[in-house]
Amino acid sequence: MNGRALLDRYEASLRGLARKSRLRSLSGRAGLDFASNDYLGLAGSKRLAEAVATALANGTPVGATGSRLLRGNDPEHEVLEEKAASFFGAERALFFGGGYVANFAVLTTLPQKGDLVVLDELIHASAHEGARAGRAEVVEARHNDADAVDDAIRSWRAKGGTGRPWIVTESLYSMDGDRAPLDELMAVAGRHDAFLFIDEAHATGVYGHDGRGLAHHLEGRDNIVVLHTCGKALGASGALVTASAVLCDYLVNRCRPFIYATAPSPLMAVASATALDIIADEPDRRERLARLVTLAGTRADALGFKPSGSQILPIIIGDNGRAMALAEALQARGFDVRGIRPPTVPEGTARLRISLTLNVGEDDVSALFDALSEECSR
Repeated sequence: MNGRALLDRYEASLRGLARKSRLRSLSGRAGLDFASNDYLGLAGSKRLAEAVATALANGTPVGATGSRLLRGNDPEHEVLEEKAASFFGAERALFFGGGYVANFAVLTTLPQKGDLVVLDELIHASAHEGARAGRAEVVEARHNDADAVDDAIRSWRAKGGTGRPWIVTESLYSMDGDRAPLDELMAVAGRHDAFLFIDEAHATGVYGHDGRGLAHHLEGRDNIVVLHTCGKALGASGALVTASAVLCDYLVNRCRPFIYATAPSPLMAVASATALDIIADEPDRRERLARLVTLAGTRADALGFKPSGSQILPIIIGDNGRAMALAEALQARGFDVRGIRPPTVPEGTARLRISLTLNVGEDDVSALFDALSEECSR
């Protein structure tokens, strides 16, 4: 067998993806930002840049140089974790390198053998991967259906399940922009002595008092674990897991993605801590974003697309090829809108994912929907 033949099966798989209009490729930034998760426009903010520059000038290293349990535990990490715990109303916080690894870390570590993990069927891939790599039994429940979660736990108990249930949800879903019924899920958790793990990735900074998220009123309870990513509305990178001191100590001692990974950059800890200050100090950012959400929802409704009520607005097209063609047409007109296809979203729901950020204004949003109207009519 020659060396090239070793690649045949991979090339065949790529050709199959292309036939289904599912072949991915990398593309750079171009056009008005309707694709990023920089909802509050903090990634390029002067205040964030100045905080990082000051930290560098004062000797903060670029890299952590090791695991937090070795020499990688910098003062900047601890300052961020203390600030985050206070800001979000939790007993403790731990800083991870990103949201994906944080979801994976929690779900491979905290649910134990004999426990049950109930995943919302549309939850992020990182939660699916973490749950299935862990030791607990895993089931899926219908999207945003607290009764389905309750039924899954009751069925598991009826079959002899004796461990602890873990209910896992996003507070604001990344591809549909809809909200989870958190209070109903909390009630289910209470009935079954369950833990509730909430991924606030797309709500942190945008919703709740001072941008503390949609789950802020639940944080601080012993059965609540929350993930706040720093790479979306906070404009930095990394992720914070907030929970009881006991669970955080358990993660420090048992969580392999925490123990064996090089710690996040101390500069990102500085940036994330500064971003928490900004979202508390500058509520006008959330107010401006809310106006864009209202405008985009009105324009989408006029075109026959259902508004999500959030900064994530899916324009459901259905056909993979048509969705990608529309995205390319809008990109050619100067709007950075990306097409999303299965398996990221369910079959038959390929879409344009319009992300509203403060990197654009109301005139830009109106121009985008004018262009979308023209392209849809072709």
